[in-house]
Amino acid sequence: QVALAESGGGSVQSGGSLRLSCVASGDISRMYAMRWYRQAPGKSREWVAAVRVNGVTTYANSVKGRFIMSRDNTENVVTLQMNNVEPEDTAIYYCNGQLTPGTDPFWGQGTQVTVST
Repeated sequence: QVALAESGGGSVQSGGSLRLSCVASGDISRMYAMRWYRQAPGKSREWVAAVRVNGVTTYANSVKGRFIMSRDNTENVVTLQMNNVEPEDTAIYYCNGQLTPGTDPFWGQGTQVTVST
């Protein structure tokens, strides 16, 4: 069992930047994948970005070119650098860690991001 704790959320104006962090209570170096999800009001949770154990990073089309996800296996931290944010990025952002493919992932409690015009 690994506990995940997100931080860094807050309010930001459109076009601004925000950096989210997710600290794990245990070793993430063997995690098959670490991911960020988000859930906007009235909408279902959607995948945002992922970095696999081999270092390959992928992004949802809606954030590609604006968000950057990184993974630090020595500090057991993943981050999400959010640049040029838009009001549509307003959501609760969740960190997710999956030990092996097909297993239930671990989830954090989420951090709120609000983007104003």
